[in-house]
Amino acid sequence: MRVATSVGGVLLAAVLVAGCSGGNSGNVDQGKNGFAQPNQKAKPLAELNVPSAYDPAKGWDATLNWVPGVVRTIPVTAAPRSGVIAMLHAASNGYTVEAKAADTGEARWYSAPWNPPTPVEGAEGNAESGEMGEIPDVTAVEQDGREYVLAYAHGMRGKDPLHEGAEVVRLAVYAADASDTLVKPLREIDVPVSADPGEVRVGSTGGRVLVAWGGNEAFPRSAAAVDVATGRVDSYQKPSGLLSQCATAVACSSTRVMAATPDGPLVGMGTGGFGVPGRWFSDDVRPHGLEAKTGLVGSWNGDAYGVAGGNLLVGWSTGGKFGAPNDPLWSVHDARTGRLRASMTCASDVADSNEARDYPVITSPDGRYLAAGPVAFDLRQGKGICLEGDGDRKTIAVAAIRDDGTAYGAVLGKSAASGSEAVVAELDLTTSAGEPKVLGTGVRVPYLTSVNGSGLFLDRDDDLNVRVSLRRER
Repeated sequence: MRVATSVGGVLLAAVLVAGCSGGNSGNVDQGKNGFAQPNQKAKPLAELNVPSAYDPAKGWDATLNWVPGVVRTIPVTAAPRSGVIAMLHAASNGYTVEAKAADTGEARWYSAPWNPPTPVEGAEGNAESGEMGEIPDVTAVEQDGREYVLAYAHGMRGKDPLHEGAEVVRLAVYAADASDTLVKPLREIDVPVSADPGEVRVGSTGGRVLVAWGGNEAFPRSAAAVDVATGRVDSYQKPSGLLSQCATAVACSSTRVMAATPDGPLVGMGTGGFGVPGRWFSDDVRPHGLEAKTGLVGSWNGDAYGVAGGNLLVGWSTGGKFGAPNDPLWSVHDARTGRLRASMTCASDVADSNEARDYPVITSPDGRYLAAGPVAFDLRQGKGICLEGDGDRKTIAVAAIRDDGTAYGAVLGKSAASGSEAVVAELDLTTSAGEPKVLGTGVRVPYLTSVNGSGLFLDRDDDLNVRVSLRRER
């Protein structure tokens, strides 16, 4: 697996290690129905160097043998309430979703072969240049108390020598708690899009599925909210007109929909300001003591950074309209209501609203802890932990968080910028300082944590296939 040398690439390298790493892994064979079936012959667990919270000798392994070497996403997800790990397999007659019991690795259900739309031109990527490919993927979502597994892909529907076809993102919706084999989707939903390969994002960080495309990851130009229970699609191709506070073209030049909530789209304005139209606006939930507007042109204060687990992370200017710049204030808000949940000052730079984000926003599975790079919060205690470097101490970017507050992250410095192997640290987010300690070279960071009392790890085996490994907590 080749990864980028940007900060985001360092975080990816911490959870998905490039190249060969030794050990054996459970293989996947083609069954009599023409789709992926697990090999029934037990094999020794792969040898993994995992943090001390996990037992390297207890768990299971599986293999995805079709995933190219240069990709943006890995088709693996977890539906925690249903207790399953879902992954996407490729076969001669389509793709198959396999849902495994998180605790034992036994198959819970298999989907019938699923055929995504024809890939768009350039979706294959370029291994020599490192250009990432675009492949079908899976994600787990919860809506109105029910969990679903979504297989999705970007491509052309109905394109042939006589027809131009239509560009769509196709969602196949499965019940996460399904059973048996040849499970058919509850419904398939095609969302019309217009995007280059790698520009499509699918997520449910606000409570409803959002398909976003165009522009960069922080600022997709267009979006659509999808109700997976009914199949309804609400398109937001011109989000600049959604907020009444968009009084001028300048203020709304790069407005985007950041998440879909049950009450409507969460909208971020290009020069600052955000909210849910007709419900609340950022000036109504501004932390005490901050100016409503900043800068010489008087832009709305508050740059919406990202959303995870129904919470919005925001960076605010504390310098006022003419004052000297000070360390920004970071806050977390309920994405549906705007209610302030926690705040702190931290010297980590707030990216301009139309810039790509260096760090993803992540949460612990139970939603108590939230982080984006060096900015971390305990939302139950309403306090923050700043892990930004201070000249001597290096910056730590959080990559995964357990429910008990144990976090794992990459130590950022000159070695990270040069593309060297990431230095991994373990932190305790229940303390005010995080109390970081460096883990040994080669320690794997979990891709997903607290999966039925276990952690999920991704790697490449000796044959460069993606290996999915669950290791139980001690």
